[in-house]
Amino acid sequence: MKKILALSLLATGAISIAQAEDTAQVPFTVEKLNSLNSLHSISVSPDGSKLVYALSTESGSDLYLKNLQTKVDDKRLTSHPSTESDVIWTKDSSSILFLANRAQSTQVWQLKLNGGEALALTDLALGINGYKLSPDNKKLALALEVFPTCQTIQCSVDKKESLNKIKHTAQVYKQLPVRHWDTWKTEFRSHVFVSDISDKPAIQAKDLTPDWNTDIPAKPFAGMEEVTFTPDSLNVVFSAKAPNKDQAWTTNYDLFQVSIEGGEVTNLTADNTAWDSQPTFSDDGRFMVYLAMKKAGFEADKFSLMLKDLKTAELKEIAPLWDRSVSSFTFSANNRAVYVVAQDMGQKSIYEISTNFGDVRKIYSDGSAGDLHLAGNKIIFTRHALNSPKNIYSINRDGSDFNQLTDINKEKLANVQFGEFEQFNFPGWNDETVHGYLVKPWNYDANKVKEGKKYPIAFLVHGGPQGSFGNLFSTRWNAQLWAAQGYGVVMIDFHGSTGYGQDFTDSISRDWGGKPLEDLQKGFDFIAKQQTWLDVNNACALGASYGGYMMNWIAGNWTEGFNCLINHAGLFDMDSFYQSTEELWFPEHDMGGPFWTDEKDYKSFNPASFTKNWKTPMLVIHGLKDFRVPYAQGLGAYTTLQRMGIESKLVIYPDENHWILNKDNRVHWYGEVFDWMKKHTQN
Repeated sequence: MKKILALSLLATGAISIAQAEDTAQVPFTVEKLNSLNSLHSISVSPDGSKLVYALSTESGSDLYLKNLQTKVDDKRLTSHPSTESDVIWTKDSSSILFLANRAQSTQVWQLKLNGGEALALTDLALGINGYKLSPDNKKLALALEVFPTCQTIQCSVDKKESLNKIKHTAQVYKQLPVRHWDTWKTEFRSHVFVSDISDKPAIQAKDLTPDWNTDIPAKPFAGMEEVTFTPDSLNVVFSAKAPNKDQAWTTNYDLFQVSIEGGEVTNLTADNTAWDSQPTFSDDGRFMVYLAMKKAGFEADKFSLMLKDLKTAELKEIAPLWDRSVSSFTFSANNRAVYVVAQDMGQKSIYEISTNFGDVRKIYSDGSAGDLHLAGNKIIFTRHALNSPKNIYSINRDGSDFNQLTDINKEKLANVQFGEFEQFNFPGWNDETVHGYLVKPWNYDANKVKEGKKYPIAFLVHGGPQGSFGNLFSTRWNAQLWAAQGYGVVMIDFHGSTGYGQDFTDSISRDWGGKPLEDLQKGFDFIAKQQTWLDVNNACALGASYGGYMMNWIAGNWTEGFNCLINHAGLFDMDSFYQSTEELWFPEHDMGGPFWTDEKDYKSFNPASFTKNWKTPMLVIHGLKDFRVPYAQGLGAYTTLQRMGIESKLVIYPDENHWILNKDNRVHWYGEVFDWMKKHTQN
């Protein structure tokens, strides 16, 4: 419509040719995706009047200040070439702390908002990976990479220097895991230190867990949300695995407490053999809240809210009957409620939960919320959706007065036409309700559809397998990029997906090729009959990780479904996958144990066992630094395809892990995927 209006105005002379071109709608591209600005390190001041956020652009990353009580323009706080991150306010709301590498290594800096330059709070001989500020604002908890048996920071520095002088390249191991995600294990571990910042800059810090051969916080994804001070600032509580030999096959993260002076470490959650996470204290010090799973050895169990009354020692689960898994939370000032983010029916929603009665009230549920903060009666949060990158928003605690506070890509996306999307549901396995999303092509033309126009299908299968392709905007597997190529994008949240209740999530374990395949087949058939403009004879399926596994499984068990398949980091042979992956708790739970104790699931749902049925052309993609699904899985699928004479192609990225993170590689990746689909579909 905007393009037609522009052409009409051009014909009457009301606008120039340049102006008409400016208003013309264009499809979304991977290059445009790479150029988008992004937000991180959002933090609200304790008095609720101000907000600081980091804005990353193609030219760098800097901090900005937003006044939440007036409509003045946001103020740029930093312009240093280094990137600032991990913003924390001082309790008087007069200054902020942040991490930055402005000298020899990453240290903690402080910037007073009444003027002046940022000053270093720390000047340690090691770079700082994360930090927390104590309630009394006098101490920092610091995450440092150290040699576990060292008693001082300098000892770890000297140890690194001595190891760098060794001429051989051998790596010797005595326990699992030997590598994790994309990195081979070394002798160094992340430990929590405490440093006094009364003298600035601090040059000393004390290791609170010397000799612990475990990472605190856990690598590679946990951060300082797993570390906190007690309200009196005299102790630190953290989530970690105990330093045992079962690191690779246990999910038993416990909460531990230790004095800021060091000494005995106390396990606060020894009774729970499953995962405990994110310890947080109320402002008045009365309560501790944390997340806890109940099933040992399972990484996708429900995270429940646990509340411990530190005065009475009573421990209870908040809202035990609420069947959603909490991903993050924050206390209300009066302790009467906890505000949480939880995945729900294809969204990541915001809820209020009463700490007294466990009542659960949904506040906002449209897109994917995160970065939750409270500011008086308002909730400040970030949101993104299938048609919108991340921005900052506010909403009243009663769900009213929803406002967008930033629009960081307004100019970049001014002319971009995203595909319209909708959620649908259908009777899946056992006639149980299954949900999915449909994204229309960016250039969908209803008039041409009436004349018989059909659009090809991109059938995206999510990974996990306990995951979801929900209402979100991502730099990886962005549905709008397929819509921009003229495809109707179909995504099914099959049995095993998250956000639909724990029973639904649990249902995929020990049934990888059963219920999910039936859901995918029924969902494909349902949406094709409902949306007759979708061309069922002109479709390709694609997925990564478990989604890649499903491509291998489809190749042998749904042989007439698709014109082509695209398998990124997919599991091919289940026995060898178990023998080479790093987090053994995952296959041991989902396959019923180690492969030598119960072969049934490894054999029944092994794609390699059904290769005699393979005939669909397949593109195989893998990163050599992928230790979750090692590259031999992709090589095995490709070797089989080649030997069987099936049209196939292998793309390897030596510098990528389980994901494609390098922007140049991302452009190439999407190019390979789109070329393969274009070759096998007509549009």
